[in-house]
Amino acid sequence: MNDTNLTTTETTAETTAAATAEATAKAAATAAAERLIAEFRALPADSDRKREIITELDANAQALPFLVSVVADPGEYDLARVESATVLRLWPPADPALRHEAGRALLTALRDPEEDLVRQYAAMSLAPYTADPVVATVLNTTARADEDPLVRDSARFAIDEAHRLQETGAGGP
Repeated sequence: MNDTNLTTTETTAETTAAATAEATAKAAATAAAERLIAEFRALPADSDRKREIITELDANAQALPFLVSVVADPGEYDLARVESATVLRLWPPADPALRHEAGRALLTALRDPEEDLVRQYAAMSLAPYTADPVVATVLNTTARADEDPLVRDSARFAIDEAHRLQETGAGGP
């Protein structure tokens, strides 16, 4: 056997091992997300444990669809919605359809007349979603004309962050 075949065999084995490790990690992340989501759903509506669970789901890509649903639900615990908005800001979905859905969920939260804190965090979290023209328009309007000065400031922050993300290329798709 020549050196080329040996190198190819080693590379194939390394690739297989890496794929197996990635699949195992994804399965573990999915199992952890499912366990935490089930616990979340079993809790009373105003349980602060819900906020803690959202924090535990931070950076778990398997939980992103769930976090989108939490932030969009006006009946959900407000601090869980705030944490979900924060996670969606820090870890926007890579999948374009889910990213679009996340931006729209944050817009839904921004329109919640009962929850000023949720509105502030929703506005602040919209930066990674401004490729959607509807998000960009609502964010600009909010920054100029929202009745709550803290929501206006949060929208301005998001606009500045969106520009920074675009300049650095860190804004994703």
